[in-house]
Amino acid sequence: MTTAKTAAAETNQRYFKAPVFAVAPMIDWTDRHCRYFHRQISRNALLYTEMVVADAIIHGPRERLLSFDTAEHPVALQLGGSDPAKLAEAVRIAEPYGYDEINLNVGCPSDRVQSGTFGACLMQTPETVAECIAAMKKVAKVPVTVKCRIGVDEQDPEVALPSLMTQVLEAGADAIWIHARKAWLKGLSPKENREIPPLDYEIVYRMKARFPHVFIGINGGIQTLDEAESHLAHVDGVMLGRAAYQNAAILADVDHRFFGAAAAEPDWNALRDRMIAYAQRHIASGGRLQHIARHMVGLFTGLPGARRYRQILSTDAAKPNAGPEVIAAAFAAVDFAGTAEAVSA
Repeated sequence: MTTAKTAAAETNQRYFKAPVFAVAPMIDWTDRHCRYFHRQISRNALLYTEMVVADAIIHGPRERLLSFDTAEHPVALQLGGSDPAKLAEAVRIAEPYGYDEINLNVGCPSDRVQSGTFGACLMQTPETVAECIAAMKKVAKVPVTVKCRIGVDEQDPEVALPSLMTQVLEAGADAIWIHARKAWLKGLSPKENREIPPLDYEIVYRMKARFPHVFIGINGGIQTLDEAESHLAHVDGVMLGRAAYQNAAILADVDHRFFGAAAAEPDWNALRDRMIAYAQRHIASGGRLQHIARHMVGLFTGLPGARRYRQILSTDAAKPNAGPEVIAAAFAAVDFAGTAEAVSA
């Protein structure tokens, strides 16, 4: 093993203590309000920002893009870009904010990202990704990681994925998260790229066997904690995206299942009170309740009263002068003692 790989392995042992359960970075979804909400449900899940483009950090509203509540830790910043110097500068600017990890996006297939020549299209130029990682590592004080696909377009994943992994590990990457699908850069929308290319979990397992000293996490199509647990028999970390966002209650058992916390029933009233207090602070600083409430809509999927809960948060929270009392009213609509069979969908 090279010196770079040895250093990465040592960092993995210190920081990435398997298993790791993470909530995936999702554009327009995993903003700071979403992450604060998720943190109230799980103390230990690793949370990711939505992708932030390096140019935006360098030239844009840094405080708005990078600030977060200290309660969100552990939290990782995902960057988008393909210019090593700009990514290094973005890492330098972000350093005082105190993120626990910096992640480079090598998996987003959207046209907007492709036009900037980054995201999934970087799978075609692994040497560029390696240069970016090397530049980021020179200034980063926390682990630098990669989130990628297994390949793009006509690439053979059995060739493209290990090639990328070898080069970024040589450059000093501390961990690799793999979305176990190809991305088709032409002909499929971002939504279709999350659903149509077939999942290939086995190739991710093989990469872990091939790089046994490297932290490797898996992402893509994972819907339940049972599925997550089954993947952890093969890899070091598991990352859920839409399943965790659209039904955030799934996070309530994460600390027990994956981090050794005592089993306990969720205290939904305590969650309500913490979110009300958070909303009060946000509104007092000039924000709107909708900024927070939109992330909470899917919380009680499967319980009696969930439909009314969704209606209140979707409708009343969107009103211009909506206050934290809307959250209280929404929670009051839910029958926590009910069963899923009683739900009127």
